[in-house]
Amino acid sequence: MNKPTDDTATDVLIREVDEDLRQEQMAALWKRYGNWVIGAAVALVAVVAGREAWIAWKDQQAARDGSRFAAATLLAETGKAAEAGLAYAAMAKDATGGYAALAHLRQAALLAKDGKNAEAAAAFDALAADGSADKAYRAAATLQAALLTLDSADPSALERRVAPLAAADSPWRHSAQEVLALLALRQGDRAKARDAYAKLSDDAQAPRGLRARAAEALAALGPASKG
Repeated sequence: MNKPTDDTATDVLIREVDEDLRQEQMAALWKRYGNWVIGAAVALVAVVAGREAWIAWKDQQAARDGSRFAAATLLAETGKAAEAGLAYAAMAKDATGGYAALAHLRQAALLAKDGKNAEAAAAFDALAADGSADKAYRAAATLQAALLTLDSADPSALERRVAPLAAADSPWRHSAQEVLALLALRQGDRAKARDAYAKLSDDAQAPRGLRARAAEALAALGPASKG
C-alpha cells in the first residue's frame, strides 16, 4: 500500500477542516433559523392537513347530500310528495354546492305539480334571486316562474326578465324563446308569436320536442295575414 504523500495528507486535512467548518456553519445557521424553519414546516403541514381535511369533509358532505337528494327523489317518485317536499326544503337550506339549488328547484316543482302555482312561482323567484346559486339554476328558475305566471304577471315585466335568456349565446335560448312566444300569444300579438315559433321550428339546434311544439303552434296560428 502506498504511503500518502505530504500533499495528499495536507489535502485530506484541508477537506476535514472544511467539513468541520461547514458543519459548524450549518449548526450556527440552524441555531439561528432552526425554530423558524421548524415553525414554517409545522405550519405547512398544518395547512396541507387542513386542506386535505377540508376536501375530505366536502367529499363526505357531498356524499351525504347526494344520499339525501336520492332519498327525497325516491319519496317523490313513490307518491309521498309532502314528505319529499319537506326533505327538499331542508336541503335547500343546508345542503352544499349544487344540491341546495337542485333541491330548491325540485321543491318548487312539487308545489306546481300540486296546483300551488303562486307558492311554486314564489319559490322559483327566490332561487332566481339567489346570487350564491349557479347561474344555470337561476336561469331555470326564472323560466319556470315565468311559465307559472304567464296569465297573472305583468307582460312587460315578464318579457324584461326572460329576454336576456333568449340571446343567441344563451344555453337557455330555446326555452326562453318559447316563453316569449307564449307571452306574445297572451298579449294577442299573433304576428310576433308566429315569428317566434317559425324561428324555433326552423332551428336545427333546438330540442326536437320543442321544435315539434313550435311547428304545431305555427300550424294552429295559420298563415300570416296579407297586409
